[in-house]
Amino acid sequence: MARAAPARRGLGTGWRWLLAPWHAAEILTGAKSFRHNPLLGSERLNRRGLHIWRVRLAQRMAWQRRGRLEHLVSAQDRADFARDGFVQAPDFLPAEAFQALTARLTSLVAEAREMREGGTITRRIPITPALLRRAPELRPLLEHPRWQGLTRYVASFDSEPATFIQIILAGGSLAAEDPQTQLHMDTFHPTMKAWFFLHGVEEAEGPLTYVPGSHIQGPRRQAWQRRRSVVAARLRQNGGAFRLPETSLARLGFGAARRFAVSANTLVVADTCGFHARGASEGSSIRVEIYATSRPNPFYPLLRPVLDWVPPLGARRVPLQYWLQDRLAALGLARQVWRPAGAVPAAPRGIRESG
Repeated sequence: MARAAPARRGLGTGWRWLLAPWHAAEILTGAKSFRHNPLLGSERLNRRGLHIWRVRLAQRMAWQRRGRLEHLVSAQDRADFARDGFVQAPDFLPAEAFQALTARLTSLVAEAREMREGGTITRRIPITPALLRRAPELRPLLEHPRWQGLTRYVASFDSEPATFIQIILAGGSLAAEDPQTQLHMDTFHPTMKAWFFLHGVEEAEGPLTYVPGSHIQGPRRQAWQRRRSVVAARLRQNGGAFRLPETSLARLGFGAARRFAVSANTLVVADTCGFHARGASEGSSIRVEIYATSRPNPFYPLLRPVLDWVPPLGARRVPLQYWLQDRLAALGLARQVWRPAGAVPAAPRGIRESG
């Protein structure tokens, strides 16, 4: 019997080889897709420890950079963060500055982007130099030494975070499908998110939830992440934002999750490599907060990322990211996650003074 001719390699296989140097370079970046990168998504390599090697190296480098930034934060804040993975600061702004900020946002209308997840809509208004000229009352927060110190120390980079006025409209008919209500880690490496709550958040309103100490990469968590990386590679999953049922917390050595039912004028800064979630809202609710995020390349050894070397670019990073996202989506090369929402009120129903 004649031997069947070998199958011809398709264009996809050829392109895969051409992209091999790029895929290899992504190992030392924040890339986390097990689907789009055949090296990161290799079941064999992850069984041999590729993913957990990246986890350990990113953690070690983050703590080294934090050691060079510890002068920016108090000893108490450093101790709280080392233990819990977050710092909570009530009564953050002086009363007069906080009242001026809430009054300004109650009357502010600006261009926003939004994303829907289940029955929850998240809207974000980027805080750009142009917006600061319209709402200078934001400056006492963004220029506060403790805000600047904590956001940099937790991120492990001396870099201005991307900041937004964030409006969360929760409690729609599909709220149970909101994936953010499941405990998860944002990615495999340390990252920073900050929430400055402009009104009190009740237990029933879906407060921020965080598992204290879950930013620590102990042996149990590392073993769990290694197993998950192998499964994710086998299933060709799109990212490394692994989810964890609350019933599994004890097995990894963690205690119960903490729900941040907080009063107005409270700041929370956290490493979202730790397990966290948005609490499920028992009814319709609107939350307005100042939100910040920082996620530079975790394997970058310097304290200031390259973009921050050019201040005009750093201050406009979010509009530039939106512009690039729109261009890639128009070409069919990326999915448009944050869609234009037009001009929206920063505080749809005003801002309550307390929870």
